[in-house]
Amino acid sequence: MTVSPFVPRAFDPNQALRLAKETFDIEAAAVLGLKARLNPSFARAVQMMLAVRGRVVVMGMGKSGHIGRKITATLASTGTPAMFVHPAEASHGDLGMIKAMDLVLAISNSGESEELTAILPVLKRQGVPLIAITGAAQSTLARHAHETLDSGVEKEACPLNLAPTASTTAQLALGDALAVALLDARGFRAEDFARSHPGGALGRRLLTHVSDVMRSGEAIPMVLPDATFSDLMRQMSAKGLGASAVVDADQRVLGVFTDGDLRRMIEKGVDLRNTFARDLMHANPRSIAADSLAVEAAELMELHSITSVLVTSPDRVLVGVVHIGDLMRAKVI
Repeated sequence: MTVSPFVPRAFDPNQALRLAKETFDIEAAAVLGLKARLNPSFARAVQMMLAVRGRVVVMGMGKSGHIGRKITATLASTGTPAMFVHPAEASHGDLGMIKAMDLVLAISNSGESEELTAILPVLKRQGVPLIAITGAAQSTLARHAHETLDSGVEKEACPLNLAPTASTTAQLALGDALAVALLDARGFRAEDFARSHPGGALGRRLLTHVSDVMRSGEAIPMVLPDATFSDLMRQMSAKGLGASAVVDADQRVLGVFTDGDLRRMIEKGVDLRNTFARDLMHANPRSIAADSLAVEAAELMELHSITSVLVTSPDRVLVGVVHIGDLMRAKVI
């Protein structure tokens, strides 16, 4: 049986809370320290990354590597093409992934990670621009870098001052700052973010159009103005949307009749047996264009407490209908 090398002691919840608060204080101080030391080197680094014709290649060992992977993902999703290359693997063939048109963003708290420093001369011979994020301004990495971003911290949050904690938080914050400055300089918009996140909620809200979710053709409930009340009800029941459009011979929208209208008329005691669609319809109903965002249809429904919206062309020809259920299935709402 394996014996743990640790000497266990009774769990103290107050001690756990104290250490948690101390960790937050130390890491917050580390990030604020970055702000105080920020200098023109940061702006030059952003300018270098904007100018690169290839990709930003992020590198780092150990915990810095984990931070590097997150920075890579953030850059890539905010308009800066990026990839992560493991320094150890780079020495065994992956260095071929890096071209002169690329830029390397190397992360190392000490600036002396052997796997990273070993490939610096090769990068220099290839003419690859190098930006360093390091806590050691006089390190090997800093000396090779074209620009150095200081991620140094006074101490780690780890009580032993050993495990990378505050230092990795500082690295991550610098990476986020680079990404934010880059997306702003590129004029990156919410729509651009959505395009790289099509499976996410934002992507669905900003990329899904009414035409993608609307019902068209035979699925549209519609009748002519001289349709009887019975014809109108059959159409509503057959299409299952709780509403029907009333259109002219050219399918231009004249009005709409809904379940809500039916309830209100019954409450008023209206005799519906000998009525026609033109007598029952609500004229000039709200509609939306097919190229509108589906989220706009959702907002229209919410604003007016309705469950479906007619989709029309600029000259009011009925081209579709979108129901709240369609929006829910598309996960727009």
